[in-house]
Amino acid sequence: MAPVKDTGAIVAAVSVSMAVLSYLFISFTSKKATHFANSKNDLKNKSKKGLIDAVGNTPLIRINSLSDATGCEALASGKLYPGGVVTEGSVGSTAISLATVAPAYGCKCHVVIPDDVAIEKSQILEALGATVERVRPVSITHKDHFVNVARQRAQEANELASECRNYDQVDGKDPKQINGYLSEGEKQGSVFPKHSSGGFFADQFENLANSRAHYEGTGREIWEQTKGSLDAFVAAAGTGGTVAGVSRFLKEKNSNIKCFLIDPPGSGLFNKITRGVMYSKEEAEGKRLKNPFDTITEGIGINRITDNFMMAKLDGAFRGTDKEAVEMSSFLLKNDGLFLGSSSAMNCVGAVRVAQSIGPGHTIVTILCDSGMRHLSKFHSAEYLSQHGLTPTATGLEFLGIK
Repeated sequence: MAPVKDTGAIVAAVSVSMAVLSYLFISFTSKKATHFANSKNDLKNKSKKGLIDAVGNTPLIRINSLSDATGCEALASGKLYPGGVVTEGSVGSTAISLATVAPAYGCKCHVVIPDDVAIEKSQILEALGATVERVRPVSITHKDHFVNVARQRAQEANELASECRNYDQVDGKDPKQINGYLSEGEKQGSVFPKHSSGGFFADQFENLANSRAHYEGTGREIWEQTKGSLDAFVAAAGTGGTVAGVSRFLKEKNSNIKCFLIDPPGSGLFNKITRGVMYSKEEAEGKRLKNPFDTITEGIGINRITDNFMMAKLDGAFRGTDKEAVEMSSFLLKNDGLFLGSSSAMNCVGAVRVAQSIGPGHTIVTILCDSGMRHLSKFHSAEYLSQHGLTPTATGLEFLGIK
């Protein structure tokens, strides 16, 4: 396929990082396409009732360089009460959203993350008031995997809340000590407040509220802001919620819209989509890699099919590389002032790959879900990139075959 140089506009939405609605949109269109501008409509002038109301209706902006180059429903269900603890196993982004939202509902947030994740994410979480528990990277089948530990912590919070309720009913005795004996929670030094009202495991990987939020929110916003004039959508998958929810919504609106996956090194999703077999090259070679795959991107790529990902309606997949993600991040920072994290950079690689695949004159949408501010110690560290042979050297988009 010939390079798709000078095919027109790329449009992106500037967003608030919040819950599962952290994103930007990127569109590849013809030069004569109408540019989306901030309109002075009722939504813009309407005041927002606090942080939660600020989510959504994200305005679109044009990304000039790529355009020119390429032509929690837990409270509602009664499973969580104010004063309770939301637990999550995450590499950072979803957890940051939960830590931001939880206080608005009178809840605390406890996050379990792998200890090799960029330290900035832990710092942000703690600044937001969450407690952070860092664990070693292991397979999802291991009891100490960050997701499994988070699930266990929610159970512990519920058990502690139950104990406290029982103690309060014993003649008004001090709940810390009955008949001279300390409770198990006191003996173990629980990570939760003694009087927590319980815990709820958000379970971003398997909780279908994840994909449903993107079906009802993100997908609808993409459709409305592009006025239904788009040809393709592409994004990477971690939990699979974004790509599943958006692809389902768009396909229902117009079955001709093509939806694609961009997959990082080590993830098995690319082969699952293209060959029907869930495996990665690294696994086939018998290597034992951390996370369990070897990539500097965080939050995307996985070697299992989640309940959320099963809902996705995809037409194909592309494989991205760490080098391409690093080069794309550097390119967009220099040319557009966009300071992107690793997942967002990989999504932009996917957008260009789709543009090259379907040719000029089309509108392609992707999502920018993380800021570079969360990746200063790794993805945006010159020393770290040098150690891994990933120092960016491109002057343009030649790393994707565009001269």
